[in-house]
Amino acid sequence: MNDEKWRREVHRDSERLKGAERERRSLLAQSVFLGTLSVLFLVPLIGGAYLGRWLDGLSAGYSVRWTINLIILGLAVGVFNVYVFIRKNW
Repeated sequence: MNDEKWRREVHRDSERLKGAERERRSLLAQSVFLGTLSVLFLVPLIGGAYLGRWLDGLSAGYSVRWTINLIILGLAVGVFNVYVFIRKNW
């Protein structure tokens, strides 16, 4: 390997490392990302629980049928939201 080729490779590698360092996410960006993930997951889950509880309260007697079903639906929607968000922004 000649000297000029070695210098070009070292320069290319050092530029790649500098670029990777510039593109690294800050602590604030990581916190915002995790906060967004939690909101995308929890809002459908909690919304399903509240809506299910309200629907169960409309029926006579004790029932948790709507609550359980809408919690499961909210869980599925939340997981899908997180999956789509990570695929789009990661």
